[in-house]
Amino acid sequence: MPRRLLVVATASVPAAALRRSVRAHAGEDAELLVVAPASDISRLDWLTNAEDDARTDAAERGDELAEAAPTDDVESRVGDSDPLKAIEDALRTFAADELIVVTLREEDAAWLEKGSAETALDRFSLPVTHLVVEN
Repeated sequence: MPRRLLVVATASVPAAALRRSVRAHAGEDAELLVVAPASDISRLDWLTNAEDDARTDAAERGDELAEAAPTDDVESRVGDSDPLKAIEDALRTFAADELIVVTLREEDAAWLEKGSAETALDRFSLPVTHLVVEN
């Protein structure tokens, strides 16, 4: 039975790095769900629910990562603006064996992204791999 990986990406990651990580954790027959939270949003836009641009960027990021995955069994979707809520939502319909969280360095992360990987380690009863991307 193939391993099921939930990839939650608040930042784009080079295709080679994603492929290496997926292969290292699940092999090439893994089943992947790529969730791209719409988290690159200002506080004002978040308060006024003006998320269209953030959701468009997230959809493009998710599709890019899904295309780079080393498996054919991959789905991509846009997630909630809060990365932790996006993970919770995805886990309701996708029983993941492992979680891969892709973020920018903490000092470059947007306000909704800060600390999301560490919180995921504490909150979810899954192995969590954190890939940090340089801006």
